[in-house]
Amino acid sequence: MENTTPIFTNDTVVFGILMLCLGFVFYTSSIKTGPWKSFYKYVPGILLCYLLPAIFNSLGLIAPEWKEVTADGEVIERSSNVYYVASRYFLPASLVLMTLSIDLKGIFNLGPKAVIMFLTGTVGIVIGGPLAVLLISMFSPETVGGADFDAVWRGLSTIAGSWIGGGANQAAMLEIYQYNPDKYGAMVLVDIVVANVWMAVLLIGIGKSNKIDRWLKADNSAIEALKQKVSDYAESVSRNPTLTDYMIMLSLAFVAVGLSHWGASGMSKFLSSNFEVFNDKSSALSSFTSQFFWMITIATAIGILLSYTKAKTYEGAGASKIGSIFIYILVATIGMKMDLRTVADKPGLIAIGLVWMSIHAFLLIVVAKLIKAPYFFLAVGSQANVGGAASAPVVAATFHPSLATVGVLLAVFGYVVGTYGALLCTILMQMASGG
Repeated sequence: MENTTPIFTNDTVVFGILMLCLGFVFYTSSIKTGPWKSFYKYVPGILLCYLLPAIFNSLGLIAPEWKEVTADGEVIERSSNVYYVASRYFLPASLVLMTLSIDLKGIFNLGPKAVIMFLTGTVGIVIGGPLAVLLISMFSPETVGGADFDAVWRGLSTIAGSWIGGGANQAAMLEIYQYNPDKYGAMVLVDIVVANVWMAVLLIGIGKSNKIDRWLKADNSAIEALKQKVSDYAESVSRNPTLTDYMIMLSLAFVAVGLSHWGASGMSKFLSSNFEVFNDKSSALSSFTSQFFWMITIATAIGILLSYTKAKTYEGAGASKIGSIFIYILVATIGMKMDLRTVADKPGLIAIGLVWMSIHAFLLIVVAKLIKAPYFFLAVGSQANVGGAASAPVVAATFHPSLATVGVLLAVFGYVVGTYGALLCTILMQMASGG
C-alpha cells in the first residue's frame, strides 16, 4: 500500500495555507494596474480561490484525506477536519449573516425561472446518465460492464443520487443497489472530480455573466432590482462598525449555528426514533434524517426570522461581508478536495462522468436560451443539483450575498427529489447497459 501522506497534515497549518491562498488572491485582484489587472480580466478571483488549494493538493502539500503506512505495514486512514469545520460551522454562520437583510418578497418576485432551471438540471442528470452509458459503451463496452453487484450501473446510481440530491441520497442509492463496496471508491472519485471540474467552469462563467446574459437575451432586471434594493438598504443603515457590533454579529451567527446543530440532531433522532420508514435507507424519505439537511434548513430559517427584527440593521455594519469571508473559506476547503492527478486514474469512468455532465450542461443552456433565463439561474440551478447545499449558496452568493438564500432553497428542494430522480436515472442506466 502506497503512503499518500501529504507534507502538511496539521489542520492549523493547512488552514494557514488556505488563508494564504485567499489573501494572495484578494491582494493581487485589488491591484488595478499592470499584469494582475489583465490576469483577473480573464480569470475570476473566486476561481483562483478554488484552484490554488486544488493545486496544492495535487502537489502533495495538503490533502483532505490520506493513507499512512506504519513501520510494521499497518495502513491507517487519516483525514483533515478543515472542510468539516467550514461546512458545519462557517457555512451556517454565513447563511445567517447573509440573510439578515433578505427581501423574501424580492426573491419570490424573481419568478418561476429559478425552479424551471433547477428542474432542467435534474432532468439533465436523469437522462444524462443513460445517454453517457450508451455513448461510452460504443467505444469501450467493458467500462460500463460488470455483473451482479459489480455492475457499473449500480455504482453510477450513487453518483446520480449525489448529483440530484446530496450525500444522504447517495447513501440511499448505495443501500438500494448494493454496489460492491470495494469498488465504490472509484465512483466517489468520479463524483468529486467531475463535480469540481463543473463547478470551476461555472465560476469562470460568473466572471462573464453579463456577456452570457446578453447572448441568452435574458431579462435579469428582477435580480438586479433585488441586488440594488439590498444595497440601498445597506447604505441607508451603513455605519462605522464598532467592536460591539462585530461581537453581536458573531454572537448572532454562532448562536444560530449552535441552535441549528442542536435542532438538526433533535429532528434526525425524532424522525428515526418514531417513524420506521425514515430508518429504511432504501426509502426516499431516509434523506430527511440527514443532520446536514436540517442544519442548513434551520440556519436559513433563523436568518430569515432575524431579518424581521432590528438585527437586520447589522447589514449596515457589514454582516454580509463577514458572511462572505466564511463563504470564501468554504470555497478554499472545497478546492482542497480536488486532486488534479486523479483525473487519469479511471479514464473510462471519468469519461462517463464528463459526458454525463456535458449533457446536463447542454440541456441547461438550451432551456436557458429558450426561456431567456439569466446565467444566475443556470449556475445556481445546476449547483443546487450537483453540489447541493454546500456549494449552491456559494455560487449564488458570488453574484451577490443577498442571493445566497436562493441557492439554499433550491438545494433543499434537491434533497426532496434526489432519491426519486436517482431511481429513475438508475433504471434507465441499467437498460442502457443491458443489465
